[in-house]
Amino acid sequence: MRGLTALVSSLALVAAFAAPALAQQATKIGQHNAWGTYSYQSQAGKVCYVLTVPTDKQPPSLDHGDMFFFVSQRPGQQVSYEPQFIAGYNFQEGSKATVTIDKKSFSMFTRGKSAWVENAAEEPVLIAAMKTGTDMKVTAKSGRGNPTSYVFSLKGISAALSSIAKCK
Repeated sequence: MRGLTALVSSLALVAAFAAPALAQQATKIGQHNAWGTYSYQSQAGKVCYVLTVPTDKQPPSLDHGDMFFFVSQRPGQQVSYEPQFIAGYNFQEGSKATVTIDKKSFSMFTRGKSAWVENAAEEPVLIAAMKTGTDMKVTAKSGRGNPTSYVFSLKGISAALSSIAKCK
């Protein structure tokens, strides 16, 4: 488990920020059920984030690579979260990913291996839905045109976000 934690934190930083200068060693703060909490020091200040991996990947016949759902707190801002989906493959160019919690869906634009909420004003709505939901489903299309879907547990997301709320 310790090796997985190090791999997850390292891969998340590299994939999320895609800048060698920022691919520093993250420090694990804690674990809240399915969600790990981490921090690292950037030029702009301390960055804290929560991270989870899927409980289900479809179709099972594909090599999905390392998948993450990531929520970071922007340095210097009071409880402003940025959700991000990170795939183990490049998304189909110009495609969208969709996050669904209960009956509420959110569109994400894709670039490379990452996807972000298309309408930034919906980020707090997505975070609120994550706090009250049980599971979250993400659907996307790989660069090869394969439809994919992932299920992420939301167990522990509220505690994980609370633990980084005062990250400075």
